[in-house]
Amino acid sequence: MYIGLKHLHSGLAYLALAALAIVFIYALIGALSNREFTEKDRKFALIAFILSHVQLLIGLILYFVSPLGFTLLKGGGAMSDSTARLTALEHPLINILAIVVITIGYSRAKKFSESRAKFRSIYMLYAIGLVLIISRIPWSNWIG
Repeated sequence: MYIGLKHLHSGLAYLALAALAIVFIYALIGALSNREFTEKDRKFALIAFILSHVQLLIGLILYFVSPLGFTLLKGGGAMSDSTARLTALEHPLINILAIVVITIGYSRAKKFSESRAKFRSIYMLYAIGLVLIISRIPWSNWIG
């Protein structure tokens, strides 16, 4: 189960990162071109939103079944080892924060009536979420 979840988490990461990057670019172009925000734009943002949330859910499950997740914090030595600290604390915490930022971006966009404001909410907050996620990926452990 652990190996399967690990592969799923790694594989889905490619989709989630690509979706966030594409939606960011798409929303930025939409805002700069003063295009009307359509149902298609909302659905693109929703796909990235859903993928990032599914990735978080799988990551949280993996965190509690993995010998590299929550177990490292119990031992007490994780804070002195940068790789263990990244895996046990920084990666999950920052990614939860990133998903919260992405959720705020999507939710705010739904509340605005002006197209440019909708696009702006999505591209700004999705970009912040994407940067946070990329900053805490354990590149040395990432299988793909």
